[in-house]
Amino acid sequence: MTLTNTQFDSIQREYDAAQLKNRRILEKRRQEVFARCPAYEEAVNKVASLSVRFGKHILTEEASSMEAYREALLRLSEKKQELLLASGFPAGYLEPLYDCADCQDTGYVHGSRCHCFEQKIINLLYSQSNLQKLIATDNFSSLSYDYYQGEDLENFKKAVETSLSFIKNFSESFQNLLFFGAVGTGKSFLSGCIAKEILDRGGSVVYFSASSLFHLLSRYSFDAGSKEMLYKTYEDLYNCDLVIVDDLGTELSNSFTNSQFFTFLNERQLNRKSVIISTNLSLEELKSRYSERIFSRLTGNFTFRKLSGPDIRTCRNI
Repeated sequence: MTLTNTQFDSIQREYDAAQLKNRRILEKRRQEVFARCPAYEEAVNKVASLSVRFGKHILTEEASSMEAYREALLRLSEKKQELLLASGFPAGYLEPLYDCADCQDTGYVHGSRCHCFEQKIINLLYSQSNLQKLIATDNFSSLSYDYYQGEDLENFKKAVETSLSFIKNFSESFQNLLFFGAVGTGKSFLSGCIAKEILDRGGSVVYFSASSLFHLLSRYSFDAGSKEMLYKTYEDLYNCDLVIVDDLGTELSNSFTNSQFFTFLNERQLNRKSVIISTNLSLEELKSRYSERIFSRLTGNFTFRKLSGPDIRTCRNI
């Protein structure tokens, strides 16, 4: 994923904070050692003094004396280690500290992003997705076919296969999904499963209930005082890799929401950015509730998967 400047700066601030924290810890340890063992501080000062003199000899190329200085520095280093151990401190107590030893808290190893940087990207994407609670339970590790039979089971299996294909081909091909059917049949569950897999692969995902999506669009359009505060979320709506719109049809429907919904679908289509929609509405209800051009966008650009069967939430509580 290509990070925005804001996202990159946010991660960089984490590294800056880690470096500052570890420098403070190390300095506190140094003062602790100096207080318990004044001889150690004396040895440190001698090392500093010798290092300055050694540097001068390098500049003046007095090679005959350089070996003597190296030996003196080595003896002082050994003495420091002896003093540290004799004072009851572990051998590496004053070694530099890092949250990630591989990149030494820079985020990069040999010019490439460190594994810790990649993990920070995923953590950031999770925190910005509005999905933490949903995907804690709605993920493929908890997928079960036990609540489906007959045609309902076939519908669910087909929807799972489509979801897995969506994930597999996500980075190579542009695709949209629409899950429709009765309440509690697994539509939001499959959306959550897909979201977790995309996030774990470093993709950006944003989740909205239909009502919260249109509330955002309304505030951004009409509430000038909130426009700056909402700008980042509004930008994510059109630029993130995947937007999930849950429970389409529960929002208040009027000419404004229809217009904004068409714009949303059209812009995402133009940007080749994927959308997943779940709705309890039937195809006939979708067609009658939304404009002809919206329904045309949906049928022309989305893969539809029907889910049917009992309300799984109810079954689990029985």
